[in-house]
Amino acid sequence: MTEIHKAQRVGVFVDVQNLYYSARYEYNAHVNFKSILLDAVKGRTLVRALAYVIRTEEVSKEKFFEALSHIGFEVRAKDLQIFAGGAKKGDWDIGIAMDAIELAPRLDTIVLVSGDGDFIPLVEHLKRALGCRVEVIAFGKSASGKLREAADDFTDLDKNIKRYCIKPAQKATPTRELDTHAIEGEKRGAK
Repeated sequence: MTEIHKAQRVGVFVDVQNLYYSARYEYNAHVNFKSILLDAVKGRTLVRALAYVIRTEEVSKEKFFEALSHIGFEVRAKDLQIFAGGAKKGDWDIGIAMDAIELAPRLDTIVLVSGDGDFIPLVEHLKRALGCRVEVIAFGKSASGKLREAADDFTDLDKNIKRYCIKPAQKATPTRELDTHAIEGEKRGAK
């Protein structure tokens, strides 16, 4: 296993959908991509940071893509495929793999931000054939155990949810108890 040192050239490849759905289903939260990028780089030399997203009809997503760019990611977007029967497909597995392989000769360390077990052959190839250190960052609860084992290092986002997740703003709704107190107060005031 290679050690981490400041002169390492790092490439970060983020499977945005994988992280988005993990955070949403496990924590009902959004992902803090800025913290993830900072911790992926670990003070080393960042060569490229790529975020792979699926474009849908929601206009609000464009602001999200702009925010990723502002943080320092190159955003790679493609449209969601909708098939005749209504089935939908949108993933970047092959695109991420191809970019990682093409950039590997210019990198010492590749950081894959995804828990998808489909990336195990990619991780093994990057290490064995291309000589790269491969680190994986993902939510441990939803990450492939075999992917964790294949990586040189694994960062479990579940270990620091406050750093890696952002709770969505909740709309203020009165609770039943507050409603009861308000009604009782109005009754007393009416007397």
